Amino acid sequence: MPPNTYEQPRTERPAASMSHPASSVHGVPGPATGREFADFRAMLLRRRVTLAGFLLAGLCLGGLALALSPASYTATAEILVSPTGVQDQTNQTTQRQREPLNLDTEAQIARSAVVAARAARTLKAGDPETLRERVTVTVPPNSAVLEVSYTAGDPVNAAAGAQAFAKGYLANRESTAKHAIDAQLKALAGKLRQVDSALAATVAGLPRTTPGSAARTIAAQRQNVLSRQVYALTLKYDALKTVAVTPGNVISDARPPASPTQPRPPLYLGSGLFLGLLAGTGAAMLRDRLDTRLRTAADIERLTGLPVLAKAGNARELRELAVAVARHLRDGGELLVRGVTPGVDPEPIADDLRLALTGLAPIWVRTDHAAHADAALLVVESRAARSKQLAQAVRQLRRTEISPLGVILLSATAAPGDTRPGLGRRNPPDSPARAS
Repeated sequence: MPPNTYEQPRTERPAASMSHPASSVHGVPGPATGREFADFRAMLLRRRVTLAGFLLAGLCLGGLALALSPASYTATAEILVSPTGVQDQTNQTTQRQREPLNLDTEAQIARSAVVAARAARTLKAGDPETLRERVTVTVPPNSAVLEVSYTAGDPVNAAAGAQAFAKGYLANRESTAKHAIDAQLKALAGKLRQVDSALAATVAGLPRTTPGSAARTIAAQRQNVLSRQVYALTLKYDALKTVAVTPGNVISDARPPASPTQPRPPLYLGSGLFLGLLAGTGAAMLRDRLDTRLRTAADIERLTGLPVLAKAGNARELRELAVAVARHLRDGGELLVRGVTPGVDPEPIADDLRLALTGLAPIWVRTDHAAHADAALLVVESRAARSKQLAQAVRQLRRTEISPLGVILLSATAAPGDTRPGLGRRNPPDSPARAS
């Protein structure tokens, strides 16, 4: 049998069930959840030193991680993106999407390898890919603004990085738009030269045709068509030549941040405290489970299964216990009061029970271990006895066919030799007396 578990033996004498007197006074106990919460809180109070140690250790670990983590600073530049004047990636404008520009695409371009290469040249950095890992681009809802954030080890480099990416994005957007315009101008110029050549050939061949003939009519119509094409192409060419490329502008320059964004002290210290609380609670529960010392009535009932019937020094509970014993041994008999804790004399408790049983039933209260009895009460001193000792005492009683009714809990403040009434004081054992 494990030392911290015990199955209470059944008594052979039919009688009313024994219980702590307080349970009959206060009625039905509260909900199980309330009792469990109270037991858990009591366990934490018992193991508060262990819990406090783990909390302090968690706080120290969080502080150590905070001290060892390198500081990082993040600066942000804001860009107002404008239509460039040439064809852009656009969205369908709706009630929820009010901006025609596709800013999600623009956000990807802002942290692309092309823009990173421009920023690397500005910052005189070696690897553009390293810079890309430090930049993030976000789009506020229903806006035409890009927020370019850059993270570095010091505030100045963070601001310089964000500004370099913002400028690099605008330069890339402007360059892309100008390349698109130049390509369109080149195509229009080629088409215009082709139409001009055809028009010149048509005009040169017109005098050689016979007036009023069909060939003259066709040549005149061709001349008109080519002239209109030249006019239309010239208008398009002139319009493209006058297009003003507006990629956007930086509306908020990146400023060196005043404080680091990482590490954050509340996060590190709070995480350390939380981990310390979890580890401390687990350690407290484990230590409380492995510790078999009997401190309270709840410990006795939890570890041994025996009910605590009374607490020594409580006259009312001892009187109620005497009444319950008298009902249990209604025909009389012998009651053994046995001390479980080494050094605790059960004789004072026996004297109190003899006095309380006077006039209730002819019950012989004894403290002699060798004597046979019909029932037994075990005296346990709080914080001094262990569940193994109580279980061993119960096994000895069962071998002699003595039924243990329960436990009388002796306060730890009642040290051996205390002469206060109702406590386990050391007195020379008197001969058992029958309660009259």
